[in-house]
Amino acid sequence: MNEIRHHLTDGLLMSYSAGTLPEAFSLVVATHVSLCDECRARMDSFDAVGGALLGDSDEVSVSEDALEATMALIDAAPQIVQPANISGPDAILPAPLQQYVGGDADAIRWRPIGGGVRQAVLDTGGEASVRLLAIPGGAAMPDHGHRGMELTLVLQGAFRDEEDRFGRGDVEVANEDLHHTPVAEEGVECICLAATDAPLRFKGIIPRIAQKFIGI
Repeated sequence: MNEIRHHLTDGLLMSYSAGTLPEAFSLVVATHVSLCDECRARMDSFDAVGGALLGDSDEVSVSEDALEATMALIDAAPQIVQPANISGPDAILPAPLQQYVGGDADAIRWRPIGGGVRQAVLDTGGEASVRLLAIPGGAAMPDHGHRGMELTLVLQGAFRDEEDRFGRGDVEVANEDLHHTPVAEEGVECICLAATDAPLRFKGIIPRIAQKFIGI
């Protein structure tokens, strides 16, 4: 089993616990936590602190029909059919991600974006976006920097950049200070889940031209 060496920050885990992260980033956090015992334990501790704070807060009054109105909203919501959770050693996508894709990796609707790289943009709300990327072994992503935050979680294979090596379950937290060229390791295709809240800053002219078409 791959040892997870790169984890989420306390700030990200606390924001996820408080429900203040954009949906795109929340999906990456939930997927990583489903793979990482260490981050799951840390998040549970933040949840416990939040629950204690709520328990100590002052009571607020609600209308007499609040419960009835809430149940009516739940009844009116569209019925969501959850895909079967494909667990075990053969599953590539953890359960939180399978719910967005509709199954495991064979259900992903890939779109080629050049150089053998494929992507699948997932449907999330808010200004941040999240996508699955499939990078052939030995291939390099274009040299780029960041205008905001980028979370990249490895689901299959591994990649290396100027910072370190990232394998299954590892997450790289990038900000404006990081400029790198991720390269997928030889062998199995590297599949990553990547969320961004601002367009990347590509160095080369061709990636900059293609950027408006691939939306990253």
